[in-house]
Amino acid sequence: MPPQHKVIAINTPPAKPRPCTDPDCRGRHAPAERIALAESLCAARGNKLTTLRRQVLELLWERRRPTGAYELIEALKRRQARQVAPPTVYRALEFLMSQGIVAKVESRNAYVPCLHPERSHDCLLFICAGCGASTELEDSRIERLLAEDAAKLGFSMTRRVLEVAGTCGSCVAAGPR
Repeated sequence: MPPQHKVIAINTPPAKPRPCTDPDCRGRHAPAERIALAESLCAARGNKLTTLRRQVLELLWERRRPTGAYELIEALKRRQARQVAPPTVYRALEFLMSQGIVAKVESRNAYVPCLHPERSHDCLLFICAGCGASTELEDSRIERLLAEDAAKLGFSMTRRVLEVAGTCGSCVAAGPR
């Protein structure tokens, strides 16, 4: 009787992620799906989502709030059990921003993952002053108004991140602290 061979799948690539077609999905996507989508977008553009870039993106998805570079550095040190140089993390963040996968929250000098890097849109962030959570929305009306105003001024926009500060529904419901 021939020997039995056990088949083990090693490094099986995840199923090809599908771009979201619902502009009002409110980010109802699993982080693993969004990371796989980022990886496929990079590959389609001739770029690579390196291990470090992927880890930075994973950390941003895990936190679900604007996260500063030095907080990411500390988390990477714990994850990798070795030193991580700030320029390395900043380069990873710059790459992720250049691909539209991450947005910078200027008011907090922090970063958040983009919900829909597969489509071109303005980044409209609602940031809670209470818990620090951020929510990204797409609003074609605001995008159209910005484009119209820029055209009137003869202004060429290169990056549009709108930040709205306030209090999220959960913090409002919890009442004053």
